Amino acid sequence: MNSKQRFLRACKNLALDHPPVWIMRQAGRALPEYLALRKKYSFEKICQTPELAALASLQPVRRFKMDACIMFSDILVVPAAMGLKVRFSPGVSLSPAVAARSDLKLLKAPAVEKALGYAAKTIKNIRAEVGEELAVLGFSGAPFTLAAYMVEGRRSKNFPRIKTMISKDPALFKDLLAKIANVVADYLQMQIEAKVTALQLFDTWAGQLAPEEYERFVLPGVQEIVSKLGCRVPIIYYINGISNLLELAAQTGANVLGIDWRISLSRVRKRLGPDQVVQGNLDPHVLLASAGVIRARVFEMLEQTRGRGHIVNLGHGLLPQTRLGSIETFVDSVKEWPERKK
Repeated sequence: MNSKQRFLRACKNLALDHPPVWIMRQAGRALPEYLALRKKYSFEKICQTPELAALASLQPVRRFKMDACIMFSDILVVPAAMGLKVRFSPGVSLSPAVAARSDLKLLKAPAVEKALGYAAKTIKNIRAEVGEELAVLGFSGAPFTLAAYMVEGRRSKNFPRIKTMISKDPALFKDLLAKIANVVADYLQMQIEAKVTALQLFDTWAGQLAPEEYERFVLPGVQEIVSKLGCRVPIIYYINGISNLLELAAQTGANVLGIDWRISLSRVRKRLGPDQVVQGNLDPHVLLASAGVIRARVFEMLEQTRGRGHIVNLGHGLLPQTRLGSIETFVDSVKEWPERKK
């Protein structure tokens, strides 16, 4: 079977020759060819130019034998399309930050084909290059994670502004999430029309919430997005710090749950059942270790799922200082594992 078939079979928990493997943030600062591209063009320029974005997307899959190519973009293109000024250097910033209902009213409900159509063109360019051999992944930030950036106005460790909004003005918070969810659903629909194989919904910061907050405010919006997409392609839903929200995340309707390294995949299966399809979950720091350690940790991870219903990935994004040889060892170990079991 080819990589696309392998990826889709894993999403359905079907038998495989070996689990599919890709890496979050695989097109990034660990690759010298990407660094060379960044010397010529800004991050924003690459994201918004389909030819450049497709090139950046394809660089890692040309170097490593991964089963999926994820489009090069950023989750913050959605707030930008909604009218916020987004800067990526020096440091991420969004302005004006959403602090009151008057700010909410200023947010656009954009026509995604006009505001974000470059993403669809990027996907089409990637598909033209890889054909039907490789899984092509699209993505978006999920409503809460995007709201966190839009309210804080920057990256945050403790999220004081959005947590204050949840407590002091829950109606405003709920309306903000609903407005973002509508744009995200349209954005992902556009990516489906561009022929993605699957979609990943990044809810990176949802792990900061108490379960009751997640259930009350966040879960309904994610469920609505998944419902609107209508099971046309598999949906992977990722939360960094998912263990406290695991059973709730399983209620989103997503086909696959992305798991970080703070909970074992065997424990996930014990809590959600043996048929739960998972993605992950090696600690990215393991790739800073020796080849022998990387291989052993990959094998340990695969023993927990027996390679079934498992898309192999890291538990978070690839670290910039990761050596190229370590990435190769990670990918090769996944393919070596079935032979090791014979």
